[in-house]
Amino acid sequence: MDMKLEVVVIPVSDVGRAKDFYTALGWRLDADIATSDTFRVVQVTPPGSPASVIFGISVTDQAPGSAQGLHLIVSDIDAAHDELKRLGADPSEVFHDAGGIFHHAGTDARVPGADPQRNSYGSFLSFSDPDGNGWLLQEVTTRLPGRVDPAATTFSSTSDLAAALRRAAAAHGEHEARIGAEDPDWPDWYADYIVREQAGSELPR
Repeated sequence: MDMKLEVVVIPVSDVGRAKDFYTALGWRLDADIATSDTFRVVQVTPPGSPASVIFGISVTDQAPGSAQGLHLIVSDIDAAHDELKRLGADPSEVFHDAGGIFHHAGTDARVPGADPQRNSYGSFLSFSDPDGNGWLLQEVTTRLPGRVDPAATTFSSTSDLAAALRRAAAAHGEHEARIGAEDPDWPDWYADYIVREQAGSELPR
């Protein structure tokens, strides 16, 4: 039985303010339904996300601002930072964790700058909505094995596909340097690299 996480509920104190904040970030407005003065549901979806976010009136008993550690995955943490800043989200600077595995709670052990080796999963930034619900962006360029079916490779946006093509191009340049010749089958090599990278499989050399 597949179990797909498709909705996350966050608590807010001002539904209109939250709606304005998230839609200003470019999150798609899926629904805004009020059946009475005491019940309202707003659903938004981050660009490229299979999961949506719901907030409203009488949709959760959590205190406004108490949702923390919500992760959004991006392929370029620096570009994501610049976009969030431009759209008014007031993001933190990019950081990595002193332990090099995952980030600590709050702001503990944050080291300024992206992961020095730019390892996939190792670079982060954070921002909060007007109520203080806390979001983290995590840069993922190569998936751990088993997360994605290689037979179902997909890209959620043109920017994600373009980033994958740039990484494939850089790796292919190293491949041609190793073989000492131009590779006439480079489209096949690119395709193989991109699918393996997304699936977390061993990359071609």
